[in-house]
Amino acid sequence: MTAVDPTIIDTAPPAPQRTAVLDSAHVGDIEGALGRISLSDTDRPRTLKVRLATMLAIVGPGLIVMVGDNDAGGVATYVQAGQNYGYSLLWVLVLLIPVLIVNQEMVVRLGAVTGVGHARLINERFGRGWGWFSVGDLFLLNFLTLVTEFIGITLAADYMGIPRYVVVPFAAIALIAIMTTGSFRRWERAMLVFIALTLLQIPMLLMSHPHWGHAAKSLVIPGVRGGVTSDAVLLVIAIVGTTVAPWQLFFQQSNVVDKRITPRFIGYERADTALGAVVVTIGAAALMMTGDWAARATDSRGGFVDAGVLAHLLGRYNSTLGSVFAIVLLDASIIGAAAVTLATSYAFGDVFGLKHSLHRGFADAKPFYLSYTGMVVVAAAIVLIPGAPLGLITTGVQALAGLLLPSATVFLLLLCNDREVLGPWVNRPWLNVVAGVIVSILLLLSGILMATTVFPGLDIVSIAGTLSAGLVICAAVGFGLLRWYGRQWPKPPVPEQLSRALARADRLTWRMPPLTLLEPVTWSVGTRLGMLALRGYLVVGAILLAVKAVQLGSA
Repeated sequence: MTAVDPTIIDTAPPAPQRTAVLDSAHVGDIEGALGRISLSDTDRPRTLKVRLATMLAIVGPGLIVMVGDNDAGGVATYVQAGQNYGYSLLWVLVLLIPVLIVNQEMVVRLGAVTGVGHARLINERFGRGWGWFSVGDLFLLNFLTLVTEFIGITLAADYMGIPRYVVVPFAAIALIAIMTTGSFRRWERAMLVFIALTLLQIPMLLMSHPHWGHAAKSLVIPGVRGGVTSDAVLLVIAIVGTTVAPWQLFFQQSNVVDKRITPRFIGYERADTALGAVVVTIGAAALMMTGDWAARATDSRGGFVDAGVLAHLLGRYNSTLGSVFAIVLLDASIIGAAAVTLATSYAFGDVFGLKHSLHRGFADAKPFYLSYTGMVVVAAAIVLIPGAPLGLITTGVQALAGLLLPSATVFLLLLCNDREVLGPWVNRPWLNVVAGVIVSILLLLSGILMATTVFPGLDIVSIAGTLSAGLVICAAVGFGLLRWYGRQWPKPPVPEQLSRALARADRLTWRMPPLTLLEPVTWSVGTRLGMLALRGYLVVGAILLAVKAVQLGSA
């Protein structure tokens, strides 16, 4: 049999085919902030220089979604961990890196292979009932998250002595201006400028007199300063919730589609995502260590109030450090606000079948831009209302995010195992095992967070012990399934080199057909019962959260 050169297959131009892309603006040249790739350029030489240029053109969605997760809520959570528990929770961040990469890698594949957003896929594959159930909650959560971003902006402004009635409208105008340029490249460049400002975390960390040896030890050896308590367990859950957020799934998939990334460039987008995961973890560690310094310098261990108060504590010791932290908080709030709002507008366009691309001008996609503008204006107005329950909103966002995250990840896992959707790009068996363990962990953490939000008197330490036992069982089951899948996986009927080359060629050219041509989803009895149980959990959790919010509001 004649040998097949995998390199030739790898660079072969894709065959014309009908795809599911809904907005024509999502097809064309890749126009990134740092480079451009022509649609007709299908035979790029594989030199180091060309690969670097390709990487620069692709980088963006993964970096933005990850850094955007270090938003106002993230900054507050990380510095709280540092002020109350020192360096002892740094190990949590290390464990979250693979969780971030696994979750976001799946939406990268979905975006590049399908050409449509996450909300659209859920609607079309699982029905409008499930779609609205998932996306409707997302709209509410994202809006409340946007309000918390403006709260972060006001806290930073208060430290700088700028009236909130000046800085909030200015920030709202800036967010709208960044979005409505009619150019994906200009929007991405603006976002990368704000991301570059996060480099201020480096001098912020250096001014916080870090103990490098202690930090290195805390990164690899799990522990909790002062012992495991209910507050510590809840803070660990808060760190997970603020680092792995539902909006990230919707944002990155739609942003990959809008940037026109195809299966040929999935490897580069995976690298972009991994880079973002590392950057966000370093930033979170810097914030934790800065919070620890605030506690050491001002003898305020365990006295966290909010990020604004911590800025004043830092400023009391070093005015420059306080100012740098305030700028970091302001920058994080703006990045988070831009990403969360855009994720919502993308989903809005998906659900209603509207034009929803940053490549389009305002006149060409009015509903898309008006949904974004409306959210920003209303959220900014709420923050400026005297006596608005901003603390209640912040607490509610954390609880609601914890409630919705497992369901969002379940839908993601179902889509990534749908051969009608991903064809040769479906999850490998080992990835399903890993993702299944992650979903189980998130569901357990979500249950604990929900229970303690509604019933504050619960013994969280005992629940954490049960959780640890559950994790061990999940790991054992996952390992067994992995070994079983390995034995069941069919061997290729052709020579290994040829089989791999042909499979790679198929993967690089395969795109999901139009959604109307796909075979309908058929769930097993077990899957259906599991999804109904998940829906019941979400309904009960939402009702309990609403009751708790009314009680707190009345108090």
